Amino acid sequence: MWLIMAALSALFAGLTAILAKCGIKKTDSDVATALRTVVVLLFAWIMVFIVGSAGTITEISAKSIIFLILSGLATGASWICYFKALSVGDVNKVVPVDKSSTVLTVLLAIILFSETEHLAVKLIGTAFLAAGVFLMIEKKKTEAKDTKRTWLPYAIGSAVFAALTSILGKIGITEVESNLGTAIRTCVVLVMAWLIVFVKGKGAELKNTDSKELVFIALSGIATGASWLCYYYSIQNGVVSVVVPIDKLSIIVSVAFSYFVFKEKLSRKALAGLILIVVGTLAMAIWA
Repeated sequence: MWLIMAALSALFAGLTAILAKCGIKKTDSDVATALRTVVVLLFAWIMVFIVGSAGTITEISAKSIIFLILSGLATGASWICYFKALSVGDVNKVVPVDKSSTVLTVLLAIILFSETEHLAVKLIGTAFLAAGVFLMIEKKKTEAKDTKRTWLPYAIGSAVFAALTSILGKIGITEVESNLGTAIRTCVVLVMAWLIVFVKGKGAELKNTDSKELVFIALSGIATGASWLCYYYSIQNGVVSVVVPIDKLSIIVSVAFSYFVFKEKLSRKALAGLILIVVGTLAMAIWA
């Protein structure tokens, strides 16, 4: 079941990137992040009450609460970086760098959680992922805004914080019902996202949000909520170093949609990188 949930997490995460891109053409990325977090929070708590785990919140240990909060902070930082990167760069460029968090996550899971079974496969698969990401990062000569890769530092920041999110989340959610754990950490993300908006003085931009983009931001929030619920169920019940690579196969969904929706075509070099990422991920999912 946790493998199926990991696959569903990948599907919803892929949709998230495309829907988010549609929602930040005119809308500020920080404002969009804050708005979609509201949707994710509502979605998460609805699921908590559906499964009936709200009553167990008083039984959560201090350790779990601390790590869920830290995971939420890492998620908020990752989101802020990610949507800033999407607002200035192509989906086909940003998503592969963001997904490179898999490399760091797998290595940390091996070290911290002693997930050393089939270690050779995991290390080789991770090397394929790293090589694939490197090949997919390329300059776009036709657009001046992309020649300096202004999106790259934000995409790298997103990847680092995303890796920390998975590791901290695994520790925090171990003894907590997965839906409830997701809802708690989403509260932290919500507070962080709105603090960023008001600290940067962007509160006034809320009333100027395009209604059409608001729909896409809301849909992106729903997709994110669905992805998170599937993902944290998977890492709670499965092997982190296997779940994370499967989740990152969302890149296939993102690239496919970006081709049809935004007409962002892959070069041969980038396509080779995507193939390496998929091969490395499948190797870990099947044999690790």
